[in-house]
Amino acid sequence: EVLIPEVLSSRDQFLAWSVGCASGEEAYSLAMLVDSAIRGINGKHRYGVTGTDISLPTLARARDGIYLTRRLKDIPLHMQQQYCVQASEKRFRIDGKLRKHVSFSQLNLRDVRMAPMMKMDLVFCQNLLIYFDRERRAQIVNDLCEFVRPGGMLVVGPGELLGWQHSKMEKVPYADTLAYRRTD
Repeated sequence: EVLIPEVLSSRDQFLAWSVGCASGEEAYSLAMLVDSAIRGINGKHRYGVTGTDISLPTLARARDGIYLTRRLKDIPLHMQQQYCVQASEKRFRIDGKLRKHVSFSQLNLRDVRMAPMMKMDLVFCQNLLIYFDRERRAQIVNDLCEFVRPGGMLVVGPGELLGWQHSKMEKVPYADTLAYRRTD
């Protein structure tokens, strides 16, 4: 509601990264939000969402973009109608036009510094840091900050990162969300 329109008002593209994307639901959800915002403006902006995960089999499922129909309950009806296509009695597929804006790549968070990302408008890393000790969490988030474009945001899971501070990031107050904006 804030970041996407803000970025698109000053630039012609929006880039997002879903870190630890698992089977891709989060990456496609981000793409739906960005695509919907672009349609609301004028539809002439470009965007891309990259999802990364360590598991190659999981990434293969993400690329297919096929999910159980019961997962539709998590998607607002207007987005279901726009971006989801019935694939079978028990499954739906993410629409091909939206899937063209989403790519998936293998990445171990221990090697996050090696990620070939450019400066991203949004880096989204939720429900992943809990698997690391406190020191490693801080290091991962410090590394992720380097992939955030000035003015862009890093979003991590609430409670996953306590007392963390970074000289280039300021905490943004959103309910039930732990977000930081790059300030330099």
